[in-house]
Amino acid sequence: MSNRANARHRHAIAQEGKTGANETKKFREGPEGPRGIATAFGFEQERVIVARRFATNTAPAPAKDGPRVNEEIYSRTILLIGDDGHKYGEIGIDEARAIAEERGYDLVEVSPEARPPVVKLMDYGKYKYEQQKKAAEARKKQKVIEIKEIKMRPTIDDHDYDTKMKAMRRFFDEGDKVKVTLRFRGREMAHQHLGMELLGRIQKDVEPIAKIEQLPKVEGRQMMMVLAPR
Repeated sequence: MSNRANARHRHAIAQEGKTGANETKKFREGPEGPRGIATAFGFEQERVIVARRFATNTAPAPAKDGPRVNEEIYSRTILLIGDDGHKYGEIGIDEARAIAEERGYDLVEVSPEARPPVVKLMDYGKYKYEQQKKAAEARKKQKVIEIKEIKMRPTIDDHDYDTKMKAMRRFFDEGDKVKVTLRFRGREMAHQHLGMELLGRIQKDVEPIAKIEQLPKVEGRQMMMVLAPR
């Protein structure tokens, strides 16, 4: 083979090598198809190992009704206070459990947000009972204020007036408010001044024990005002 022929042959081999390299690079980096390497026997697919991500349970623990007690306290170090107020200081939870067992008390976490959390020695069953008892007593003392209604006629007689006023004073003694309603009939609407005079009389009679919460006003054929106990 002549030197010119040899040169052409070497040039063809070099061009073929560049083409193969470009195809391999294209196959490796191309956005479509599997990744692979070009060989003399074709393309060999590369195995790509991707690390698996396992889902973690990040949901918060369900809220507990009341403080943590005994084994529910998970902090390794706590600030312990005795049932008599004695401060043991910062100690380990195992030592605190030993003290509680020796003294016959429970460990109750009273300040979970503190660092370390504050825990107190106490009889938790007795403490819980006392708290429930206090809550029940507080509910009994709560008074729901109601608005009682007293209805009158503008021309009410003295006997009926005294009966209505007696009921009104009882409502005030019980802590309730009173709505006084006057009902006008027929031509009585032409004499609304009688209603105003009656409401003025009521206000004066109960002044020592009640005050006006809503001034007299007319709604349709009715005149009303609201009184509240002092």
